Parts: sequence; structure tokens; C-alpha cells
Amino acid sequence: MKTIALLILSTFFTFSFPKDKTPQPIHVEVSGKGEPILLIPGFTVPGEVWNPLVKKLENNYECHVVTLAGFGGKAPIEFPWLSKVNDALNNYIKQNELNNVTIIGHSLGGTIATWLASRENSLVSDIILVDALPAAGALMIPNFNPDDLAYDSPYNNQQLAISDEQFEQMATSMSQGMSLNKKAQERIKSWILAADRKTYVYGYTDYLKLDLRQDLKNITTPTTIIAATKPYGKEMVIKTYKEQYTNLENYNFILADNAAHFIMLDQPDWFLQTIKTVLLAQ
Repeated sequence: MKTIALLILSTFFTFSFPKDKTPQPIHVEVSGKGEPILLIPGFTVPGEVWNPLVKKLENNYECHVVTLAGFGGKAPIEFPWLSKVNDALNNYIKQNELNNVTIIGHSLGGTIATWLASRENSLVSDIILVDALPAAGALMIPNFNPDDLAYDSPYNNQQLAISDEQFEQMATSMSQGMSLNKKAQERIKSWILAADRKTYVYGYTDYLKLDLRQDLKNITTPTTIIAATKPYGKEMVIKTYKEQYTNLENYNFILADNAAHFIMLDQPDWFLQTIKTVLLAQ
């Protein structure tokens, strides 16, 4: 009787507490019908940032909305982070036979879209890059050399060690520079605070190390770049993008006036119409 009781108890716990699955680099939600569109958000940002756009597109397109590991409440993965994300997205496109897929990517998501389009035997048909650069580190770091960036660095160690209060102060400051809209700033701040801290720190190192400027030569797909004019002004923005994308032979360049980094939050109506226009022109 005791043996039977133990067996029943063992069975109960086996079914009540299943082993956790291995965390995945990407999480994708699919809606709509039609030609496939893959939507990749920026650093720390969950896929929900695309919700207004998806609502406008899903009647005519099959929308695949991505959230990256470590962000939006998703479990973190082992490092290196960004290369695993890129491989997972490439595999997702192939396994789901998303032939002639259009990728819309914001910030880091746009950089990833560029990476995917530059890969050999890419299935990507078009890319729309929203305030995204192929080598953000080269813009931000004097005498940029990817090999100089490492996970174990004084800056990264400091970022990992700061208190939650200090991290929130930093998130507040960062969010204020990414949008002109106060409500949007609060959303951006909440996304930063929700990010897994290690993914935030080491993942950003992955991002800054990535330099795709030479890989741009491999891209033959139609490319649209949408760039915010705030806070640096049109002249500086045009100069920066021209320099960063000098190896990309052809692209359509659109300036978003009166918008900071989160163009879709600062100029939502304009953004929705612009994306629809670009898609119809393809």
C-alpha cells in the first residue's frame, strides 16, 4: 500500500511540475493572411510595439511578430546572444517556407534584417529599416574596433552591479532621448526595465560589435530606410546614413520629420501610411 501511494505521489509530481523547456532565441506570434512579413523590434522592445501596424496589415499580409530572448518577459538564453538570434530567425524563415518575405525592422531589428538579407541564399525579398544602422558601434565609439569590445569590461561590470534605482534613473534618461512623446517615453522606459539585465548588458555588447558595412555589398533586395530627424537634424542624419550605407548600391531613403528614434510612436499615422505605401510599391 505504501509503495502504491508513493507511486501515485511520484506520478502526481511528474505531471504537475514538468521540466522547463530550453529558452529560445526568438518568440513569434503570427496573424493575418497573405504575403509574409517578419517584424523585428529594437533592443529591449517586445513585439507589441508593432501592434498598430499589424492591425493595418493583417487583412492583406501574414504578419510574423518577433520578440527576442531576454526582452518582453521572455527567458534569456546563453551567450553569444545576437548570433543565436540571427541564426534562429534565418532558420525560422526557412522552416516556415517564408519565400519572398519582407522584413520590417526597427533599430537593432533593422540591423538584423540587414544581416538576414546579406546572408548567402537568403529568402528575403525586401527590407524596410526603421532608424537602423549597419554599424552602430562605429557611430558611437571613437576609433571603433569590434575586437576591443568584450563582455568582461569595467563598463559592463558596472552596469551589472548598479542598483535597480540607478538602473531606473538611466532608463528614464535614455527613454527621454528616444521619443518626443511623454507617454511613449514611459512605455520605452518600462521595456528597458523589464529586460533581463545580463541580456541588456552583454546583448548590447553583441550589438555594438556587429559591423555589417562590408556585408551590404551582398544585398540585392529592394531596401527602404526610414530615418528620424530628431534630435540631430536633417543634415547630420543624411550624412550619417550616407556614410554608413555607402556599400549598399540602391535604397529608398525617407526622412521622418518631427520624430525621434521611435518613429512609430512619435508619428504613428505618418508611419502607418508610409509603410503601406512602401509595401504597395514593391
